[in-house]
Amino acid sequence: MGKPTNPGNGNPMKAITLVTALGINLAVCTVGGYFLGSWLDRQWLGNGLGIGLGVLIGIAAGISGIFALIKLVLGGNNG
Repeated sequence: MGKPTNPGNGNPMKAITLVTALGINLAVCTVGGYFLGSWLDRQWLGNGLGIGLGVLIGIAAGISGIFALIKLVLGGNNG
């Protein structure tokens, strides 16, 4: 086991930037999922199910993006 890495390396601006990027990533993916689901509802479903599925897919994409961003910042190639 190695020494844990500090993503900010003592720089609070880097830590603030990381937290902001994580929040924006999740918000953009969720809103994008909403609009995609809304479009699907208008095209095929019309009962709100498309919006619900779109939001859930957007949240899942946002969480996946958060994990990828954290792995990139921490430099984790552990598996």
